[in-house]
Amino acid sequence: MSKGTGFGKTILIGDQFVLHEVPAIVAALPFETVATVELIEGVGWVLEDNRSEVPGYKEKKKEQQVDSINRILDVMKIDVQKNPIKITLGGTLPAGSGVGASAAGCVSLAWALNETFSLGLSIDGINHVGWEGEFAYHSTPSGVDNTASTYGGVLFYRVKNEKKMFDQLQIEHPFEIVLANSGITADTSKLGGYIAQLKQEGPKHFGSHLKTTTEQAYEMREALEANDLEKTGAIMSENHTILIEMGLSHDILVHLCNLCLEKGAFGAKVTGGGQGRIYGGADPGERFSEICCHGNGKGGIQSHPG
Repeated sequence: MSKGTGFGKTILIGDQFVLHEVPAIVAALPFETVATVELIEGVGWVLEDNRSEVPGYKEKKKEQQVDSINRILDVMKIDVQKNPIKITLGGTLPAGSGVGASAAGCVSLAWALNETFSLGLSIDGINHVGWEGEFAYHSTPSGVDNTASTYGGVLFYRVKNEKKMFDQLQIEHPFEIVLANSGITADTSKLGGYIAQLKQEGPKHFGSHLKTTTEQAYEMREALEANDLEKTGAIMSENHTILIEMGLSHDILVHLCNLCLEKGAFGAKVTGGGQGRIYGGADPGERFSEICCHGNGKGGIQSHPG
């Protein structure tokens, strides 16, 4: 039996626009998905998913998960008809939207398969396999989630001319973050279509928002490296205003963010796809929402160093 792990993540800024060459700042969380792989009798593969979950998440993601596992096996050139396996998922990271659950599942499985079949992949190779597995969940993944899941730490991530790159930020002290989840599961594969619609309907306005978000990402990097959590939080809140205007937040998120600020957080914003009213003017309560709040007078995110 072989084991692999993948970190959860939270994105501080740039979530929705990485493929438009806007930088993102992402932090690994001190929670992991653990995958084990064992050879069994029979043919094919079977899965036992023991992760705790946001109610309904695993069922809603089941078809995508099957596609993802098959894609990973294909990329790694593992023939489970000749070498049948059982995959078991567990660990401390809940299965839910916005915390990198799918990426952590892909990365942890890649590590476990790498060990089981003695493939000798480097950490960069594992990250690539994780990215391949993410296609089933995100249509065209930016790579930010699987990179955080693979390497850990706090990363400044960007895509330029289709080339993925990241810097490990040197954070002086761990800091705390609060993640709130409405319990709604999103289909993030549909986010790209909405973003494309925004760009088509108002290209100048869209470009202005991306320019501002890019500037905010660089400002946040400087603030984090200077351990200035109050400025980090202020930038988060400013960015959330942009996301609200673009329809990537909704009333529930605004309420939760305001509540965090009232309780002493330095800043608050949607993390992940957000999506809110994306699907035909759906009621906000019917869509996923997740927010993060930085600072409480004590510090901020606590993340693995990699």
